[in-house]
Amino acid sequence: RVRGTRPFSLSAAARAILGMGRWGDDGGKQKLTLQDVAELIRKKECRRVVVMAGAGISTPSGIPDFRSPGSGLYSNLEQYNIPYPEAIFELMYFFVNPKPFFTLAKELYPGNYRPNYAHYFLRLLHDKGLLLRLYTQNIDGLERVAGIPPDRLVEAHGTFATATCTVCRRKFPGEDFRGDVMADKVPHCPVCTGVVKPDIVFFGEELPQRFFLHVTDFPTADLLFVIGTSLEVEPFASLAGAVRRSVPRVLINRDLVGPFAWQQRYNDIAQLGDVISGVEKLVELLDWNEEMQTLIQKEKAKVGRGSG
Repeated sequence: RVRGTRPFSLSAAARAILGMGRWGDDGGKQKLTLQDVAELIRKKECRRVVVMAGAGISTPSGIPDFRSPGSGLYSNLEQYNIPYPEAIFELMYFFVNPKPFFTLAKELYPGNYRPNYAHYFLRLLHDKGLLLRLYTQNIDGLERVAGIPPDRLVEAHGTFATATCTVCRRKFPGEDFRGDVMADKVPHCPVCTGVVKPDIVFFGEELPQRFFLHVTDFPTADLLFVIGTSLEVEPFASLAGAVRRSVPRVLINRDLVGPFAWQQRYNDIAQLGDVISGVEKLVELLDWNEEMQTLIQKEKAKVGRGSG
């Protein structure tokens, strides 16, 4: 139960969510639907939305999975005889042989791919003043390309937007080294000649300072979307349990994952199947179809040609 009451009339769905309705404790409460959540958003009864996003929102843009045999990227990496795919993101391996990582970087560097419907839905949430924060596991930067401002973003696993010299620790804009990466060269610091590494979080490295905004974001959120993630990588995965029990959690994903599978709450909603189809269904319920199309057309004109 949330302390206090809001100074305006609440819909039945909102009253139920806030523990003020006729549904008693969690065990006796009616399950929420996607329609209920759409109603809450439309009536501005949910105005501090936090989103957790994973690879499932990027694959429709054509982003390849470097672990998938048969993908062009996997084939490109095979020439390096990497002991196992995850070695690409291990510092010890990187210092011995940075080439495989920069092969991946060349593929994922900003500008190669274009945001899709899911990214633009998150942008529209922001445009409407509803997005408190977007926490993404993705390193492709498509949230930025979609127009979500950096202050609304937490790139939990890092970004290509900035880079750091591994020797003298000087910081650089990622764009400074685009030419080297595209020419299959390992970028070096112009000051000390050390290898420059994009600010992608490798295994064993600390997460970006911005990640710790979750300490205040999740307790103040009034709606959580979890989109396109397996919720397997910690500490990111645990955040799904950090919102108050009274807050609806909406999973839009191929499968039931994390607490949605093993620790369900009465106000959890799971929209399973294709991620884009799930987002489209929500947009339809919100009656945002026209605004989405307008935004997408405007942004596609800006971005110009690209994959997607």
